[in-house]
Amino acid sequence: MEFQPLRLAGTYLIKPKPIGDARGYFMESYRRDKFAAHGLVTDWAQENQARSTRKHVLRGLHFQFPPHTETKLFRALKGRVLDVFVDLRKDSPTYGEWDSVELTEENHHTIYIPKGFGHGYCTLTDTALVAYKVDEFYAPDAQGGLMWNDPDLAIDWPTTDPLLSEKDRKLPPFATFESPF
Repeated sequence: MEFQPLRLAGTYLIKPKPIGDARGYFMESYRRDKFAAHGLVTDWAQENQARSTRKHVLRGLHFQFPPHTETKLFRALKGRVLDVFVDLRKDSPTYGEWDSVELTEENHHTIYIPKGFGHGYCTLTDTALVAYKVDEFYAPDAQGGLMWNDPDLAIDWPTTDPLLSEKDRKLPPFATFESPF
């Protein structure tokens, strides 16, 4: 398992090492000792799964307000997604900046996103299945988000016309955001 630090401090691309043969493959997708050796969260509270049935389904940009702020460990089990994360930590030198990685069932990569980030993803295939661990339980009253196509963030999404939930259509712009992180 390789841990590759990304441009935004605290984010990592984790690359498992599948071992394959004629039957398929085996890989470790998580090992507490290896995560701990990199100073990463190892105490996960909840695991979630989401299935999308159309290309360009966009979910996000989401986060949880304190005290329910989440660290996420996110991967694609089927299909392909563009995973996007925005630094919302007010004292960070990369505050308001974003980064992205493509997660696929073929590359097996996982993204580690620490507390204080907004997160979203867009499906790149007609079917996509994702799973993610979080270190805090979901708290509906603590949910927050930002407008997916905010011009101040200028995220390079793979579509200009995604399929959004009604909730995500109404998320506020970054300019009105006051970071509690």
